[in-house]
Amino acid sequence: MRFHLASTSPARLMLMRQAGIEPVLLASEVDEDLAVAAHEAEHGPATTPKVVQLLARAKAEAVLGREPEGRPMHGLLFGGDSALELDGATLGKPHTPERARERWRAQRGREAVLHSGHWLVRLDEGRVVGAIGATVGARLRFADLDDDEIDAYVATGEPLEVAGAFTIDSLGSAYVEEIHGDPSTVIGMSIPTVRRLARELGVAWHELWTR
Repeated sequence: MRFHLASTSPARLMLMRQAGIEPVLLASEVDEDLAVAAHEAEHGPATTPKVVQLLARAKAEAVLGREPEGRPMHGLLFGGDSALELDGATLGKPHTPERARERWRAQRGREAVLHSGHWLVRLDEGRVVGAIGATVGARLRFADLDDDEIDAYVATGEPLEVAGAFTIDSLGSAYVEEIHGDPSTVIGMSIPTVRRLARELGVAWHELWTR
C-alpha cells in the first residue's frame, strides 16, 4: 500500500516524511490558469475554496495511468493545491518580486485565510476504486512588516513560488503572528484531513507508514 504524491513540493514531501510516510513522487503538470478559466467560463466566478479543490483534483487525475515504479499504482494518490484568500480575492504564487512585494504590502498587519484543497484516489493495480476530496482553511494574522522587511524577504526569493507569498516552515515563519486551524494546512496539506479521507476510502493511516 503506497502513497503517491502528485506534487514535487518540498513542503508536502517534508510533511509526509514527518508523518512516517515516504511517498512516491509524481510531477503533475497542470496549467492552473487554464483549468480555472475553463471552469469559470462554464460555471461563473469560483470562490477560493472551489479553486483549490478543482486544482487538487486536476493534479491527481493528471497522473492517473502512470506506472512510476514500473507497475500500475496500488494504494493512494493525492493531489493538492493551496491559495490565500484576502478581501475575497484568490492569491496563489506571485512568481515575480514585484507581485510578491505588492501582496505583502496589502496583507501586512491583517488577517487572511489559507485554503488547501485535497483530492485522494484509491487505486487497485491501476484501477480507480474510490475518490474523495475536502477543502480546509486556516485563518492567519500577518505581522505588520515595514517596507525594508518586505524588501529583504522578497529578495530571498522564498515568497515567489509559494501560495500567498509566505511560508511558516522557513524564513516566513517570523512574519505570521497567529494561526487558527491546523498548521499543516498552511504548509500545503492538512495531514489530519488526509488521514480522515484515507479512512473513508478504507485505508488505515498506519498501513501507509514506511518507518
